Amino acid sequence: MKEVGDLMSSVSNFIWDWPLVVLLMGGGIFFLIYSKFLPFRYLGHAINVLRGKFDHKNDPGDINHFQALSGALAATVGMGNISGVALAIVAGGPGVLFWMWVSAFVGMATKYFTCTLAVMYRGIDSNGDIQGGPMYVITEGLGKNWKPLAIFFCLAGFFGATPVFQANQIVDVVGAIVLEPIGISLDSNWTRLYIGIGIAIPAALVILGGIKRIGSVASRLVPSMVLLYAGCVLLILLINYEKILPSFGMIFEQAFTLKGAGWGIFLALMIEGAKRAAFSNEAGVGTAPLMHGAAKTNEPVREGLVAMLGPAIDTLIVCTMTGLAILVTGLWQSDSSSAIDAILLTAAAFGQGLGTFGTVALTLCVLVFAFTTIFGFAYYGRKCLSFLIGAKYGAIFDYWYVAIILIGSVASLDVVVSVIFIAYGLMTIPTMISSILLAPKVMEASKRYFEGINK
Repeated sequence: MKEVGDLMSSVSNFIWDWPLVVLLMGGGIFFLIYSKFLPFRYLGHAINVLRGKFDHKNDPGDINHFQALSGALAATVGMGNISGVALAIVAGGPGVLFWMWVSAFVGMATKYFTCTLAVMYRGIDSNGDIQGGPMYVITEGLGKNWKPLAIFFCLAGFFGATPVFQANQIVDVVGAIVLEPIGISLDSNWTRLYIGIGIAIPAALVILGGIKRIGSVASRLVPSMVLLYAGCVLLILLINYEKILPSFGMIFEQAFTLKGAGWGIFLALMIEGAKRAAFSNEAGVGTAPLMHGAAKTNEPVREGLVAMLGPAIDTLIVCTMTGLAILVTGLWQSDSSSAIDAILLTAAAFGQGLGTFGTVALTLCVLVFAFTTIFGFAYYGRKCLSFLIGAKYGAIFDYWYVAIILIGSVASLDVVVSVIFIAYGLMTIPTMISSILLAPKVMEASKRYFEGINK
């Protein structure tokens, strides 16, 4: 298993080198400049769209704007925000957070373009249902000759939309916080598998209900858990208020401090930040357009505006809160931090800051975030498989997906994370290429739309 982990890590590092970061970050900067920051001027309008002010029940699609954003956030506001941030800080120090912020800001522009295109170029699956996502953007927007690129995206998406990381982290949390205090160890794979079965059963009940049930459950759970999580972090920050400004100082100082290795460490920090931001908010990866492409709307720009709010909520708010909670408690500097599982590092920060209440609250948030992420990823993977082999066979994925939950419960964390990063990196290539090529279409639609609402 160690050899497999080393191999997967090497492949992940090879894919996530500077060319991919240039495509992801450079593409986002291109969208920012090309749009002249246009969508950012309409954040208030985006919130009104999210509130349902412009909803029409007869519009094509399966879920409303709020459910689409909640479903997308269900797959992003999760373990990437909690354990992913802890992993990033342990790997690259506090300066990684700055590059996550940069990635999130350009990611807002990226999501505006990619999710506007997801509605603009919706296609029809083999069952005759309207579908959206990068594969349909490629085939409907660029033409049938580009279909190999769409197939490439779906193959990567099939492996990228996996619950192994979430299942793995749920098992660790349940084991460390619930079982070990009563004398039950996670050293046995059978114990981990039993917990995996406990994860798979409720997950299957939601997943087998399809996108409407996923959207409904996510829209109920995600907002309440974000509020609980934010409330806990705010309490930790209030208790450690004198360390907030020094923590921000560390973030900015270490983001630009070139220690020892010169520009090499600087580039490594940028790559780590971009990679973790992609794991957190998925801007440019192509998963969010799969969810937003199902929104009930005839106006692509509206869905792009709603999608743009995702990285702001996910990375600029939730990830920053996690990072600050870890920094102000100082646990990231302990000699054992690199050996502590990432989710347990965050749990230790919550426990130190708020005692038993913090540990219990984080456990609840982790479980809900992880489960909602599992729900969202199931929809993504099914859409990718349906495009490859036909929608009538898409249900096969649901059963495969539930089985993968069991594998994730006993898998090595290093292997799990590397596989996801490999898939995300590969998915980014067709998503960003097609979005950049079709960017003029987004700007034409944006100009018409914003001129219309300003009359």
